[in-house]
Amino acid sequence: MRKVIAAINMALDGYCDHTAVVADEELHQYYSELLEKAGVLLYGRVTYQLMEFWKDLALNPSGQKDLDDFARIMDKVPKVVFSRTLKDPDWHRARLAGSSIEETVKSLRLESGKDIYVGSPV
Repeated sequence: MRKVIAAINMALDGYCDHTAVVADEELHQYYSELLEKAGVLLYGRVTYQLMEFWKDLALNPSGQKDLDDFARIMDKVPKVVFSRTLKDPDWHRARLAGSSIEETVKSLRLESGKDIYVGSPV
């Protein structure tokens, strides 16, 4: 049975704000290595739409190795998006969840493969 792993940027005091830190080469490399172990990413609509930045970078690499590597990995990992308003996730490896979070996660856990990563609570 696959594990469900929270993969959220958070300070030791529980503070979450992706705008409060500049992601450097080391951080991109860390998350690239982490995502290599992911079988699927779970997102809410808001975070999913923020992450779509990487879809475009995967199509048009920047020439900066750490960014391009992260974009490539983000592009290849399947994504499940939970949203009541998003009609069509515009990313070839993304799909809308067809059932509740609980039912979707239970079903994904029973599938074989790499672990399930929760990308954000939003």
